[in-house]
Amino acid sequence: MYGRSVQDCAYTASIGMIAQGQNDFAANGRIWLGLLAPHDRGRGLGLGCECLRPIKMSAVEQKPSEQPAPTTVAPDTVSTPEPAVAAAADNATAAPAPSETPATPAAPAAPDASGAQDTPATAGADSEVPAPTETKELVETKEPAEKKEPAETKEAPVEKAPVDDKTPITQLWATAKATGHPEIWGVTLADPETHVPTRIILQKYLNANDADLDKAKDQLTKTLEWRAKTKPLELVKKAFSKTKFDGLGYVTKYVQDGSTEPEAKEVFTWNIYGGVKSIDETFGKLEEFLDWRVALMELALQELDLASATKLITAEYDPYKIFQVHDYKSISFLRQSPQVKSASAETIKVFAQNYPELLKEKFFVNVPAIMGFVYAFMKLFVAPKTIKKFHPMSNGGSLAVEFADSKVAALGEKLPANYGGKGAELEEQGKGPLLE
Repeated sequence: MYGRSVQDCAYTASIGMIAQGQNDFAANGRIWLGLLAPHDRGRGLGLGCECLRPIKMSAVEQKPSEQPAPTTVAPDTVSTPEPAVAAAADNATAAPAPSETPATPAAPAAPDASGAQDTPATAGADSEVPAPTETKELVETKEPAEKKEPAETKEAPVEKAPVDDKTPITQLWATAKATGHPEIWGVTLADPETHVPTRIILQKYLNANDADLDKAKDQLTKTLEWRAKTKPLELVKKAFSKTKFDGLGYVTKYVQDGSTEPEAKEVFTWNIYGGVKSIDETFGKLEEFLDWRVALMELALQELDLASATKLITAEYDPYKIFQVHDYKSISFLRQSPQVKSASAETIKVFAQNYPELLKEKFFVNVPAIMGFVYAFMKLFVAPKTIKKFHPMSNGGSLAVEFADSKVAALGEKLPANYGGKGAELEEQGKGPLLE
C-alpha cells in the first residue's frame, strides 16, 4: 500500500516539471522529485648613434697635432643631417682632414716661444670645447631618432587578432551562422564582438555545459533547428483553447523605479496546475499542450528582454534569469494519468534542450508536507547547484518572504495576496498566452 502510494506520488510530482524546461533540471532525468520537499534555501616590452662614438674618439685623438682642425671639423659634423647613418658620419669626419693640411702652415708662422705658448692655449681651447662638446651634441641629436624603433612594437597587438577567432564565443557564433536560423529567444543573432545580447546567449550555452565547447555547439545547433521548425515566436500570437488552458499560466514582471540595472527587474512565470479542470482535455493532445507551454515561456522571455541587454555575463554572474512558481493547490498526489506522465516527460526534454540557463529559482508551493521524504531522497542524486534552485513549500502563503534580497524593493509585497503579498491577483497583474 505504501509502496504504491509513493510511486503514485512521484509520478504526480512530475507535473511540476511540465513548466520547467531548464538545462539544470535535466541533471539526472528525475527532476520531478524536486517538487516534493520541505523548504530548503541553500544559496548560493639602438642601435642608434653608438656607432658614431668610435669615429669621434679617433678624431679627438688626432686633434693635438692638428690644432685648428677641430674648429673646422665640428661645424661640418654638426651640419650633417640627423638622418645620416654611421657611414655618412664616417664621410663627414674624413672630409675635414684635407682642409686641415693647409691650415697647418699657419702654425710655423709663429715659431717663437710666445707663439708656441699661444698655440697650446688656442689648441687647448679649440680641442676641448668644439670637439668633445660637438661630439656629445651629435650623439644626443641622434638618440631621439632612435626612439622611432618602439613604434614597431605597436604592431604586436595586431598579431593577436587570429587568436580571437578561436575563442569559444566566436566558435559558437560560427556554429550559429552555419545552422542558418537567425534567432533565439526573440534576439536576432549578430557578431558577438559588438552585439551584447548575442554574446549573452552564447555564454549561456557555454555555462549550461560547464564550458564544454563541443557540447555547447551541439546544444546550440539543436536549439536553432528546433526553433526553425517550431517557430516559438509565432506561438505567442496563436490563440489556444480557453476551455483547456484558462487560468493555468501567467507571466508577471516587477521593476525597481529609476534603475536600468538588469538586477532591478524580476520576471516570474506562474503555473497553476491546481486550476486544471480536465486532465484529458489539458494534457490529452501533447503537441497542443507543448505549444501552449512554449508560448508561456516565450512571453516571459519577452519581459526579460534580452534584446536590450547591455551587461555581459560570465560563468558566475548572470542576472538574466526567471523565477518560476508552480502551484499544486488542490492537486491529488495519489493519482496520475498516462497523459500527464507523457506531457511531463516531453516538456522536460524540450525545455532542457532549448531554454538553458534561464532559471533563477523555482518554487513548488502548496505541496503536501508528507512528501518531504522524496526531496531528501533526491538530494542523493541531484547536483548541489541544481538542488539549491528548488524550493518546495507546503504553504504558498509564505512565498512572499523569499525575496527579501531582491534589488526590487519590497518585491514580496507586490505578489498576489494568496502568496503572502499585497498585490493584485494573477488574473489582474499577470498575462498569459492568447485564449479563445
